[in-house]
Amino acid sequence: MKNILILLLAGFLAASIHAQTSLSAAGWQSDLRFLQQTVHKDYSFLFKKITTEKWDAEVDKLHKSIPAMQPHEILAGFGRIVSAFGYGHTDIGWAQAPVKTHIVPLNLYWFSDGIHVEGCRKDMAEALGAKLLKVEGMAVEKAVEALRPLLPVENEQYFKAYILDFLLVPEALHVQGITKSLKQTITLSFERDGKSFDKTFKTVPAFRFQRKYSFVTPGGDWLSVRDQSTTPHYLKNLDKIYYFEYLPERKTLYVRQSQMLDDKDETIANFYKRVFDYAEKNDVERFVLDVRLNGGGNNYKNKPIVKGLIRAKKINQPGKLFVLIGRRTFSACQNLVNELHTYTDAIFVGEPTSENINFYGDNRRVELPNSKLPVFLSFAWWQDKPQWENDDWLAPQLAVDMSFADYRSNRDPVLETALNFADPNLVLDPMGHLRELFVAGNMDAVQTEAARMVNDAKYRYVNFEEKINRAGYDLLNAKQSDSAQFVFRLNTQLFPQSANAWDSLAEAHYLAGQKDKAVEYYLKAIELDPNGSTGDNARSMLEEIGKGK
Repeated sequence: MKNILILLLAGFLAASIHAQTSLSAAGWQSDLRFLQQTVHKDYSFLFKKITTEKWDAEVDKLHKSIPAMQPHEILAGFGRIVSAFGYGHTDIGWAQAPVKTHIVPLNLYWFSDGIHVEGCRKDMAEALGAKLLKVEGMAVEKAVEALRPLLPVENEQYFKAYILDFLLVPEALHVQGITKSLKQTITLSFERDGKSFDKTFKTVPAFRFQRKYSFVTPGGDWLSVRDQSTTPHYLKNLDKIYYFEYLPERKTLYVRQSQMLDDKDETIANFYKRVFDYAEKNDVERFVLDVRLNGGGNNYKNKPIVKGLIRAKKINQPGKLFVLIGRRTFSACQNLVNELHTYTDAIFVGEPTSENINFYGDNRRVELPNSKLPVFLSFAWWQDKPQWENDDWLAPQLAVDMSFADYRSNRDPVLETALNFADPNLVLDPMGHLRELFVAGNMDAVQTEAARMVNDAKYRYVNFEEKINRAGYDLLNAKQSDSAQFVFRLNTQLFPQSANAWDSLAEAHYLAGQKDKAVEYYLKAIELDPNGSTGDNARSMLEEIGKGK
């Protein structure tokens, strides 16, 4: 089936202005029960990241609160309920909601050195390029966290890509407690050239921003902070879904693909036939496929790309084939990069993807009977990798971020890293590398290599702590107690401030009957997480051991 991305415009951005709903509290409550029943009847498989009991409790809490809520608070309540499933394809239709919302016409982008105003309307030019520090007096880092429940956060990359519009919506700021009352203005605090300043903006009825793939397209009433005298490759020819260009000084064929759909002028199959013919007949030593802007489409369109790269022996080699990924790599494009990761020798460069490796996609529109609010509920489970290889995202083997100065000056550090790559010692599969050393019994090398990679910025998006912990439990479940203790102990050495690492090491010793060591390590977990769930678990285990306090 088609894996079509139906992507909210991250927040309350509406395609048109809607009249404020006059629906009664009873009508909203009836819609909520209808949604609850529909989920339990037809979509119960979505209860993977949240338990049925917790979700139902949140539904009951909202149901009870609705009579005292304003319409925008009720809408946000529905948004939080659906976002709780944690899949980007599963959300409410903010753009079609029967509740009027507002926004400040600034386009924000989260660079490696902070959140900046990437584009804006001309009448707000004073803010263009400034770094955002506070929203209504609240530090921006705290504000985005307060807004998190409104977004179906599949992973932290999805969060970075799509949370920022909420910062500019007064209804969102109010419902999440950033402002005490619903206001018609938003005061933002900025920094530029070492100087701070505040600016209060009037909000306007929500509308669709003049932007493509998260960046403003300047013209008319809109300005972009980017130097328009030249255009980096990833932003060239955005009127086309895909294009390719030969970079002669690097003997590199660069291909940018921004959707998994056929362009109006040429199908994907015909386009890639031209691409691979060119690569074969010309002096091409390096091939770069850029899918950083690619939010998905139809994953049945992936086949010509995957087959073509597998067959292209000239370029399907380590150090010659590069795939550029980032925070917009999602949906059908997640399927594509999964397949390329499995079947080719590609090196992945950039940021992690914004989709889980295995995920629920392909949503159905469920219209609530009274409010007519559309809710999009995913129904198709896409599992390109075995469950033990599932992860929050596909991480790059070469981690590269873009700073504000990079973007403003048209420098593309991700593409530069691919073009300049010359590291024969790059580890394409860090955990596989450690596993091979472990199986060979080379424990000193396991420790040395693990420490090296954990401290190497190239691998910063690899969640070593979680993966090593999972490997420890695999050994523990296989009754290999000594080996499990070695792996868990390694994790505490690499991540000494992780309460979970110490808790796991304690459990391994407890199951081996080594209670004194278990007590020591459980107490360490409590010290590091006195008020959290890991600390609670450690206290519970100490009580079971009989030495709790």
